[in-house]
Amino acid sequence: MTHYQLPDDRTLQALRDIANRLRILSIKATCASNSGHPTSCCSAAEIMSVLFFHVMRYKVNEPRDPNSDRFVLSKGHAAPILYAAWVEAGYVKEAELMNLRKLGCLLEGHPTPKLAFVDVATGSLGQGLGAACGMAYTGKYFDHASYRVYCLIGDGESSEGSIWEAMAFASFYKLDNLVAIFDVNRLGQSEPAPLQHDVDTYYKRCEAFGWNTYIVDGHNVEDLCKALGKAGLIKDRPTAIVAKTFKGKGIKGVENEANWHGKPMPKDHVGEILREIEDQIQTNEPLKPTPPQENAPVVDISAIKMPSPPSYKLGDKIATRKAYGLALAKLGHANQRVVALDGDTKNSTFSDLFRKEHPDRFIECYIAEQNMISVAIGCATRDRTVVFASTFAAFLSRGYDQIRMGAISQSNVNFSGSHCGISIGEDGPSQMALEDIAMFRAIPTCTVFYPSDGVSTEHAVELAANTQGICFIRTSRPETAIIYSSDEEFKIGQAKVVLQKESDSALVIGAGITLHEALAAAKQLAAEGINIRVLDPFTVKPLDAATIIANAKAVGGRIITVEDHYREGGLGEAVSAAVCLEPGILVHRLAVSGIAWSAKPAELLDAFGISAGAIVAAVRSVLAN
Repeated sequence: MTHYQLPDDRTLQALRDIANRLRILSIKATCASNSGHPTSCCSAAEIMSVLFFHVMRYKVNEPRDPNSDRFVLSKGHAAPILYAAWVEAGYVKEAELMNLRKLGCLLEGHPTPKLAFVDVATGSLGQGLGAACGMAYTGKYFDHASYRVYCLIGDGESSEGSIWEAMAFASFYKLDNLVAIFDVNRLGQSEPAPLQHDVDTYYKRCEAFGWNTYIVDGHNVEDLCKALGKAGLIKDRPTAIVAKTFKGKGIKGVENEANWHGKPMPKDHVGEILREIEDQIQTNEPLKPTPPQENAPVVDISAIKMPSPPSYKLGDKIATRKAYGLALAKLGHANQRVVALDGDTKNSTFSDLFRKEHPDRFIECYIAEQNMISVAIGCATRDRTVVFASTFAAFLSRGYDQIRMGAISQSNVNFSGSHCGISIGEDGPSQMALEDIAMFRAIPTCTVFYPSDGVSTEHAVELAANTQGICFIRTSRPETAIIYSSDEEFKIGQAKVVLQKESDSALVIGAGITLHEALAAAKQLAAEGINIRVLDPFTVKPLDAATIIANAKAVGGRIITVEDHYREGGLGEAVSAAVCLEPGILVHRLAVSGIAWSAKPAELLDAFGISAGAIVAAVRSVLAN
């Protein structure tokens, strides 16, 4: 196909009629639930009609078929019109649409992957295009398949910087299988969007970001068909369609009027509104989508195993951040679908080791952490890849909303955060992750790994690759000794008692750098005739409460936690929560308090009371009391 052929008049009329049926269904559903965003749906009706019943290639009865085109509704509040499209296609029953937003109905206020035709959850605005970029990158560079990706963006959400991070990414990687459609309906939630109907400025911005761009009348199906048809012929550039629309299109007295955002139509007027839209429908002729080309490869990402055991020797020293990079590169040889993303920190996170061995499966996302996370979520959809995304742990906080939405999206994405805690030293507080454990512990579905040596790090990477949900691997900058043998077994939620005697008088729990400080403290205390038990949790979430409680009771109920993290939400709070109902167990917590500064790591560990010396003092104090 070297040129675009416009559909015949009969098809064009059918698309207009479908658009109005989608409006009617959206209005009915939001009236039935007495909540929702019918006006935001109405502005997108022709766009949805043309996409779903003329342009997109997909299997109606197999929405997650890997060969099918993808659609992301970034303006997630317009969910009813997405559901209406699947009613029109025959996958969702109209009666179910009338249960919109009701308990037990999967057609929620904003779309989630509980529905087979939704790949990523949206509703927190500005994130859909980044996820679409991940899908398009996977299609072009990993699957080498013909499926295309379409993303519908609201003009209000285009104020989000994450949209423009994604625009830059898509252009840089020449994602010609990606189309972004801006629904420029002028009105935001509380007032007009900043550019209102200035479509020329939208055009200039998209062009400046390197996108092939068209301006269309978003209510003209012929214009939409032509622009979307041309988009399919463009090579090496993504396409943006700037569609001028009207919020509440087709609703007399509401169209293009303010203060109707998120409001269902008044029940005493809805009959009249529906009749006026129905009067515009000339035919009930259905249009069926064209099936996709069957050229996406079969993918198996189950039961991924390291090709060999860890090769470290006891006593050798390596930073867990480097052990992560080595493990990731090694895992890449076990399965061709392991992919790595990084935010221009690959020489510090050591994901560069993966890039050197598997350059075709490495995505440099540059300094745009929010987009990196969204791209990772997109790459992982439909189980096409096993994704590891790396940066400094502190910078993952910038993308917390994306991570939160990843959990709602039921995503299987693995994050590695390096440079955790004050132990990074001279770089200072802006680079120190001291909130990250708390952040990831609060994410449902999340497993939090905190390995303490190279062996446990390698196992964390392998386990994360095979774990459902979000995974976070916290890695440290300083080199630490190998304390586990190569044949040691690790399981999620299973702690390791790394030092114990029958005469132990306290249980010290540390992870990462503080585990090694605890071992140093144990050596110093042993010289004084005091023995302590040292425990490595391995995973902070889930925490091995049974092992902690059993060992705490064995040492008289005395627990000391020590962590390179703020007190709030970290290891100490996790342990305290685990033992809070056990009588006779007391937890003494050592953690970072206040904002740190630049200094040598050892100086900072001492200054903030989480060094071996501080642990020794804490043990003496606990025993004295």
